[in-house]
Amino acid sequence: AAFGVAAPFRTLPGEGRRLASPLLRMAAEEVSAEEGSDGDDEEEGDIEAELDDAEVEEEEEEDLGAAIDDFRRVVKRTTSDRRDKIDVTMKFGGSSIANSERVDHVTQLIKDQIQAGYRPRAVICSAMGKTTNSLLAAGDFALEGKVNIDAIRTLHQQCIREFDLPEHVSDEINALLDECQDLLKGVSLLQELSPKSLDQLVSFGERCSVRIVAARLNQIGVPAQSVDAWDVGIMTDSNFGDSRLLPTTEESIASAFSSRIDPNVVAVVTGFIGHDPKGRITTLGRGGSDLTATAIGAALDLDEVQVWKDVDGILTADPRLVNNAIPVSDVSYEEAAELAYFGAQVLHPIAMQPAMKKCIPVRVKNSYNPSSEGTIIAKREGASDRLVTAITCKRNVQLLDIHSTQMLGAYGFLATVFNDLEKHRLSVDVLASSEVSVSLTLDKKQNEDDVLAAVENLKPYADATLQKDRAILTLIADVERTSEVLATVFRVFNSQDIKVEMMSQGASKVNISFVLRNEQIDDAILNLHYCFFEDRCVVPMFPGESSQENDAEAPLIATLPK
Repeated sequence: AAFGVAAPFRTLPGEGRRLASPLLRMAAEEVSAEEGSDGDDEEEGDIEAELDDAEVEEEEEEDLGAAIDDFRRVVKRTTSDRRDKIDVTMKFGGSSIANSERVDHVTQLIKDQIQAGYRPRAVICSAMGKTTNSLLAAGDFALEGKVNIDAIRTLHQQCIREFDLPEHVSDEINALLDECQDLLKGVSLLQELSPKSLDQLVSFGERCSVRIVAARLNQIGVPAQSVDAWDVGIMTDSNFGDSRLLPTTEESIASAFSSRIDPNVVAVVTGFIGHDPKGRITTLGRGGSDLTATAIGAALDLDEVQVWKDVDGILTADPRLVNNAIPVSDVSYEEAAELAYFGAQVLHPIAMQPAMKKCIPVRVKNSYNPSSEGTIIAKREGASDRLVTAITCKRNVQLLDIHSTQMLGAYGFLATVFNDLEKHRLSVDVLASSEVSVSLTLDKKQNEDDVLAAVENLKPYADATLQKDRAILTLIADVERTSEVLATVFRVFNSQDIKVEMMSQGASKVNISFVLRNEQIDDAILNLHYCFFEDRCVVPMFPGESSQENDAEAPLIATLPK
């Protein structure tokens, strides 16, 4: 009856009815078996073949032929509709849902995306606005004996009032905020805030936000339900503050969605948090909400993961510095990982791993400008046709130069250096080396005492010089054309009297990095952007180096829908 063909069954002559009715019913059951499964031409072809056989056998029955024709049209329309649906996860960060106005905008955006042919199997939300920071501050105040979450409570209750949300939603959110306040009272009494308690504390932001977003979606006619991440299979280890997904998470997500979540209901899921094997709340660290989105997308083998931010995708440079930064239409997974590592506001490399594993494209879009195509991150076949894709930087790093004459010709120099760095838990960003010397950069987040201790330990066998206030400038480029890139870079640097203190290229096939002084990094980025993207280079460009070439795009393996 759902396909509009039940009536012809009742009007068929007796013999024809016995033959055709089971066949059509079986085909209808195959088509309607699972709303979320992908239709394909092979399935449709099988159904049509069976229908054609029925037509031959009952050729004399005009009513039967009419019924079969009616059903064929319905099947074609149904399978076509299913192919046109693009199954996605959609992730929204805190700035996208910062207040009631932004929540209203995002929920309408989700509705518009559904009408445009997307089917969000999960919407992943961060905490509203600066709620996470406010919770961290509340924890610090609790250690001083002061318990106050009035600002956090006001933000969420304002949304409840403005949307006139149902009483049960208000009760749920108020119960969560009361639990949060009780936790802070315990911190105040014990004068202790362990990593486990801290993870539980910051989880209240996401747990409140998803309930508001889901309730608002229901109000505007989009069936939705709020879900805590652990209820859809997000399971982690017990490394509180920076936990990792368990190997079994993919299977547990697929099982949870199969058994608990209606594919036509939008699951609004908490980002950033999960459960360890003992059922304790954990957080996923930097990029945690993005990781939640890609993990669900990969486990469900969806068509696309959408990450909604406040810029038009990945840009050629930081728009806060470069006014003419432009969106990049596509990047490979490797390029996106290098951009993120060296300072760009893109998905964290860890967050991209589930998508890379399943070759699921990730689209970065702008929640303030949803009509923009954004940037697609996907697997690329072959090298990019662009000379330079983007420019990024990492500021305030330290440059450590190590030189030893005692180990000239001896093996083990680098091993000795890195054993010393490992002993003090120091991680290296970029490196350049020779037989008896090595230059490397250390992130600004490294503990200063550990850095100084490592330098002291190097003194028995090496001269070590530590220089602060340096920056890493990174070009995401086609390293097959390194000579072309460097020809322009060094002529620009020479014309602007910009000194390169170190260069690293080779290990990665998509980036070239330079270490400069902090005070020169802005001039370097601006002038290189002029050359590679704006056709107003401060030095003459060689033939073939024009930014016009950046219009060419290498094909990506990202066919939508599946």
